Amino acid sequence: MSPSKLFALIQYPLPHHLLSRLVGRLAETRIGWLKQLLIKAFIRRFKVDMSEARVPDPRAYACFNDFFTRPLREGARPIESGLVSPADGTLSQCGETHHGTLIQAKGQAFSITSLLGGDMKRAASFRQGSFATIYLSPRDYHRVHMPLTGTLREMVYVPGRLFSVNQATADHVPNLFARNERLVCIFDTEEGPMAIVLVGAMIVAAIETVWAGQITPLSGRVQSIRFDEPITLEKGAEMGRFKLGSTVVMCFTKEIDFEELVPDISVKMGERLSRLSHLADNG
Repeated sequence: MSPSKLFALIQYPLPHHLLSRLVGRLAETRIGWLKQLLIKAFIRRFKVDMSEARVPDPRAYACFNDFFTRPLREGARPIESGLVSPADGTLSQCGETHHGTLIQAKGQAFSITSLLGGDMKRAASFRQGSFATIYLSPRDYHRVHMPLTGTLREMVYVPGRLFSVNQATADHVPNLFARNERLVCIFDTEEGPMAIVLVGAMIVAAIETVWAGQITPLSGRVQSIRFDEPITLEKGAEMGRFKLGSTVVMCFTKEIDFEELVPDISVKMGERLSRLSHLADNG
C-alpha cells in the first residue's frame, strides 16, 4: 500500500470536527509566548515569505489566526485582465464539466449537484460548464478574492466531514470536495452565474465571508441564506478567508478556455486564468 493511500485511509475513523475545533481554539490563544512559538515554528516549517505581508513582523499578531489570515502589502498581487485566480495555491484541476461531473483527480470524479448542496435546480445551469480547483497549502496567502465582479445571489452552508484536501487525499478519497463541509456562494456576473465553493478541511476551524463574518461551524443540515440587500463585490476584492488551509472550487455555466494551464501549476491571487475571449455559451 502506498504511503498516500495509507494517509487517506487513516483519516476515516478520526474525529474530524473535534480535532479541528481543538486546533481552532489553540490558534486563537492570546498567551504571548505560546502564540509566538506557534507562529515562529510555522514560518520556519513552511518557509513563509513575510516580506509580502502588510505587517511583516511576526510578533505584531495577536494570535496565530491573525497571522495565518494576514493581509498582503499594497501591490503584492496585481489584478490582471480576464478571469483571475481567487487565491494563491496550486491549480489542481481545471476544464469542462461534462454531464454534471467534475474531475477531482486522476480516476476520481464527483457530481456538481452534490458539490453545490444536493439541489438539482441550483446545479442545473452548471452541468455543462467549466470549473477550476485551487488547493491552498499551509504556506499560502489564505484570503480568497473575487475572480470576476459579481453580485451574490445565494449562500449555502453544506455540512460534511473534514478530510485533508491535499493531493494524497484527493487521489484516494472518493467525492472528497462534495463530502467535506463547505460554503457555496452563487454570484451573478457579466459572464453568467458563477459558483465559488470554499471547501473546509482537517483542522480548518472556520470559514469567513466579508458580508456575514464567520459561517462555519453551523448545524448539521444544508442551509440556504439569501440577503435583503444586493451584495456586489468587484473583481479582486476579498470575499472570504480560511482559518487554516483548504481548497476553492470555481464553477461556471459556460465553457472557458483555460489556455495553456495544466494541473499542478502554482498560481497567485489576481493572476489571469483565462482571457475570457473564447467563451462559448451553452445556454
